[in-house]
Amino acid sequence: MKSIRIGTRNSALALWQAREVARHLQNNNYLTDIVPIVSSGDKNLNQPLYSLGITGVFTRDLDVALLNDEIDIAVHSLKDVPTLLPENVELIAYLERDFPQDVLIRKEESKTKEFHELKLATSSLRRRAFWLRNYPHAEFSDIRGNIQTRLQKLEDQDFDATILSLAGIKRMKMDIDYEMLPLMIPAASQGVIAVAGHSDKKEINEILRTINHKPTQICVEIERNFLSTLEGGCTAPIGAFAEFFGDQIRFKAALCSLDGKNCIATDENFEYNESENFGEKFAKIVLENGGKELMAEIKASY
Repeated sequence: MKSIRIGTRNSALALWQAREVARHLQNNNYLTDIVPIVSSGDKNLNQPLYSLGITGVFTRDLDVALLNDEIDIAVHSLKDVPTLLPENVELIAYLERDFPQDVLIRKEESKTKEFHELKLATSSLRRRAFWLRNYPHAEFSDIRGNIQTRLQKLEDQDFDATILSLAGIKRMKMDIDYEMLPLMIPAASQGVIAVAGHSDKKEINEILRTINHKPTQICVEIERNFLSTLEGGCTAPIGAFAEFFGDQIRFKAALCSLDGKNCIATDENFEYNESENFGEKFAKIVLENGGKELMAEIKASY
């Protein structure tokens, strides 16, 4: 078989993730070729993107390349992948989750401040809501960009700290101080590298299944089913995290109002059974306990 073309975004972190997938495939004696996808400007599909259901801001270009047969597979940070995928695009393999946590990174001069005194830079509605749940008078600034950009902005601008995914810091081997944040529930599927394939490429999809980590797949599917049952296409402050303890799974999740004052949480231990959709089940419990009204309130604020 010829070399498997691995599509990836062009950032340092995305390229690291693509190389990690390549390493797994090469360990199974498959040839690989990494194809960075830079811009969607000159891609031309016969149908409009939205008629194919192509949405995700960070995944759209790779979806298009996959459907245009410019690449054989696409590598993503799973938390960037919408729960509704375009026609003929499917998630095939999940690498073992490494670091799901959110961490706090401070400026040097803010090291001695208490959490409630910190002015935080984050654009994440989830991170803001969970922080406000504990520190209701917190101030925030918007911050966007890759890890390096955000850390530079932290140095240059007028705020004390930012919150980042630990996975990115570890993968980039960044030598920076961070603090764990038990008060945060991660975004659904945070810390997981996923590989998407084209539904028609049966042979390649079978190869991808050889690198799939089944326990990670089970956990993230619970998280993503929880998210999709709650969200209905709306970006809301939702955390969801499942992990195995022996034969049992612990699932922690919460839906919060934007100001953090109203949070509906669930924390369940159960034995996994593949015939049951646990994510949907727990989301429905949240919806029945005030989540439906809370989601309506969040949607109305956009």
